[in-house]
Amino acid sequence: MDISAESIESFWRDGVVIVRGLFTPEEVEIIAAGIERNLANPGPMFKVASTPNDPGKFVEDFCNWQRIPEFEKIAFESKAADVAAALMSSCQVRLFHDHMLVKEPGTQQVTPWHQDQPYYNVDGFNNCSMWAPVDPVAIESTLEFSRGSHKKGWLMPRTFMDNQAKWFPEGTLEELPDIESDRDSHGVIGWAMEPGDAVFFHMLTLHHAYGVPGKNRRRAFSLRFLGDDMVHAPREWVTSPNFDGLNLEIPAGAPMEHELFPVLRNSH
Repeated sequence: MDISAESIESFWRDGVVIVRGLFTPEEVEIIAAGIERNLANPGPMFKVASTPNDPGKFVEDFCNWQRIPEFEKIAFESKAADVAAALMSSCQVRLFHDHMLVKEPGTQQVTPWHQDQPYYNVDGFNNCSMWAPVDPVAIESTLEFSRGSHKKGWLMPRTFMDNQAKWFPEGTLEELPDIESDRDSHGVIGWAMEPGDAVFFHMLTLHHAYGVPGKNRRRAFSLRFLGDDMVHAPREWVTSPNFDGLNLEIPAGAPMEHELFPVLRNSH
């Protein structure tokens, strides 16, 4: 798949770009089968991310590519890593982790505005995340992004359910702006999406999603990619996802050379 210079420019300018028709119908079916396998057999990082009184349900799971063959196939064999390499202008593309997200019909739980990278155990700027639905996603239920926010540095990460600062001490990072109070000034952008479409965004780009009204599920699969300058950054707190004991295997500041993070593309 050829990625235009315009798409690469948009990725670095806005921190996000949409790629229509990235996955074939057969690949969409493979992802959907992997999600259903994951739901039937949750991994150790599986969690319910909605409240018990939510009329729907929001569930997530992480780091399952080694045990769910459908996820492994998409990570290694689809065009996703090629797109990531082009957008990041990176010689090497390493898989950081996979992420399954399902919002059942009627879910009211909002995914609040946040950046991804402050929750992670990596440093560097050469990175991107891919998010792809296997169900049609209406504009009111899609991921939305604040254009250019990846250029503004790290903002305070907080827990999604109760807004607690568990990763950095209070006051050590700038707080997120109140985007919802003035969406226009923050350049909010998002797209209605069909199965096969994918958005690619920088791990520092602010993004969020509303709930899923109506009778439709919103099943999505995400892959996180590390480019040339990404290195291990052990934290004193539990990251999301958590790689317990990795600090004993990869020194701080070293590349993520480990079987958990396979190289998907290498043009060196």
